[in-house]
Amino acid sequence: MSGGRHLGLASVENTGRRGWGESRTDEAASSRPAWIFQAPRVALVGWVILIILGLYLIRLWQLQFLEGGAWRTRAVQQQSLLVTVSPPRGVIYDRNGEILVRNVPAYNVTITPGNLPDEPERERDVLMRLAQMLGVPYSTREGFDVPEHRPEITAVGRSEYPPLGEPPEPGLLEMVDEVRYLLPYAPIVVEQNIDRDLALLIAQEGSVTMPGVGIEIVSRRRYTYGELTSQILGFLGPIPPESVEEYEQKGYDAAVDRIGYAGIEAQYEESLRGVPGRRVVVRDVLGMELSVLSETEPVPGDNIYLTLDIRLQQVVEAALASGLEQAGSRRGAAIVLDPRDGEVLAMASQPTYDANMFSRRLDVDVYEQLLEDPHHPFLNHAIADQIPAGSVFKIVPATAALQEGVINRFTTLNCPGRVLLPNKFAPTDASLAQPFYCWINLQNGGGHGPLTVIGALAQSCDIFFYQVGGGFEETEFTGLGVDRLAAYARLFGLGSRTGLDIPGEAAGLVPTPQWKRQTYQETWTTGNTYNLSIGQGDLLVTPLQMANALAVVANGGTLYAPQLVQHVSDAAGQIIRPYVPTISQTLSIDAAVWQTVREGLDEAVSETGTGNRAQLEDLGINLAGKTGTAEYCDDIAYAAGRCDVEADETLPTHAWFMAYGPFEAPEVVVLVWIYDGGEGSVTSAPVAKEVLDFYFRRQLGLLDVEESDASEGEESTIPDAELPAPVEP
Repeated sequence: MSGGRHLGLASVENTGRRGWGESRTDEAASSRPAWIFQAPRVALVGWVILIILGLYLIRLWQLQFLEGGAWRTRAVQQQSLLVTVSPPRGVIYDRNGEILVRNVPAYNVTITPGNLPDEPERERDVLMRLAQMLGVPYSTREGFDVPEHRPEITAVGRSEYPPLGEPPEPGLLEMVDEVRYLLPYAPIVVEQNIDRDLALLIAQEGSVTMPGVGIEIVSRRRYTYGELTSQILGFLGPIPPESVEEYEQKGYDAAVDRIGYAGIEAQYEESLRGVPGRRVVVRDVLGMELSVLSETEPVPGDNIYLTLDIRLQQVVEAALASGLEQAGSRRGAAIVLDPRDGEVLAMASQPTYDANMFSRRLDVDVYEQLLEDPHHPFLNHAIADQIPAGSVFKIVPATAALQEGVINRFTTLNCPGRVLLPNKFAPTDASLAQPFYCWINLQNGGGHGPLTVIGALAQSCDIFFYQVGGGFEETEFTGLGVDRLAAYARLFGLGSRTGLDIPGEAAGLVPTPQWKRQTYQETWTTGNTYNLSIGQGDLLVTPLQMANALAVVANGGTLYAPQLVQHVSDAAGQIIRPYVPTISQTLSIDAAVWQTVREGLDEAVSETGTGNRAQLEDLGINLAGKTGTAEYCDDIAYAAGRCDVEADETLPTHAWFMAYGPFEAPEVVVLVWIYDGGEGSVTSAPVAKEVLDFYFRRQLGLLDVEESDASEGEESTIPDAELPAPVEP
């Protein structure tokens, strides 16, 4: 029966019929607790939660005990910062220990945004007060009152000429706003290299009325003699953007480090820089320094002692300036060498600039004026100008002709003042012949008459060297020819850099038939050889090359690479790199040849020679030398309309003079070159005489060495206790 009722109920449910009995059964079922039906689901969820909690606990245990050290390290790393500490840059001295470049304190103004007053009005008052003290804008946004401000720039880029940058645009408010929400407690530099008195005033007010404003003490370069040595020493500037990656690989911090631009500062950057220190500091997310994890002291840069004699340099600069003024020229160079080892004792270049301008912010107008000067103050004209040598080149064909047997010391060639070079296509037509003149013919219409090589050097006879170099068919005299002439020019170091240890040196040019064919698609002519024989035509030399060439004659055949560095020492004074003379090549020239050439140069500075204005008879010093007057045409001359040969056969000229002494035992070479200076005998020789007179008077003990007039450094009005200066190595 029971089974029947069960089947009946089932049947009723399945068919969906409802009756009294079924209704009661449904009500009983619905009255049971809901959790009875949900228990399996709850159990499943519980197990899932237990498993997740277990996994979380396991992972927490791993993080705490197994990986805890690694994560703690990462946490510190996220807060830590590696700070590079720049080392004191090496000091540069002259050969006598006189300081040429030193490190002096510079004062930068900083603002820490997080330390500024919270009230907008008070913050504005602080920034406005600072703007007035510095003479910079409070804000450059439209609507703000901007104090009178002169635009300034900092030198950027690394090239032969520092490129012109843009003046800073943002005011103090913009500088603060840029970082106030990123690193509010990291100081930002808003002005560099301010006056010491102003730095003291700001430091005093900052602690009372200008919270958030501070003074940062850094090091800058001071070039003791300013313009006197700028072309040799160079200057420092920021790392250019295109070189940031290169220098960062070397350990530089592009944000703060400065590098050498030109001169000794650039050439010896690695030695002068030193080894940076390192500080690992912990900062919070706002940029505030919390602690120092580790610190390594920087190693000062090496000190460099130059071969320069600063007292002699002063005399050379003054003499050159005087010579330029008398010649009505703005451009020139003067060099003093020791022919016994190639040391550069003095090197002057005009016009020039003051390297100290790059240690501070530079006025736009001044910078633009320097950049636009057609005589290029940023160029070292002693090593970079490439100009015809004129008659100072004649030492080359004289030596070559004697050594090659083309002439001997007794060979006599006639100088009628003018010779005609026949046209090869119409050799008998005198009207088509090309005339070549001697300088004396252009002055008085005559000639020198018969001369030996000694007399030709003394009188600087052009006709003699035309024949020596290119021959003369009329007298059936065969000269050197262009190939031998060019080969000897290269033996004297022309056509290639001397190897001076500063950047910017030009190579010059020794023309050849191959060069002319490749350059102009023209054939070399005898007239080209004539011009080359007297240092004209396409020949290009630098003043340093010609000084070095004369040194070869003075020392009897050794071509040295000129050197500016005497030795390098570490911060403790120990010599770590001594100067060793570098021989570029040795000329295999007979001693008799050298003697003959020297006699000609000795005669040139005698009473009857072209260089007689350089004599030092009152000192009993016998000199040997050579004058030169080289025709030229460059962009300046063309722009001035001075290169129209048809209108005026006398072109603008360079003035050359070079000499060495004493004749019997040479110890010094002096070369003077003056752009657009006229005749070398008139313009350059007196300059050289002034230099040589000082040199030998000092050697003979006939004058007291004057104390340097240059300032040894800026006098500080700020007590060290208030603003301590960086330590000088």
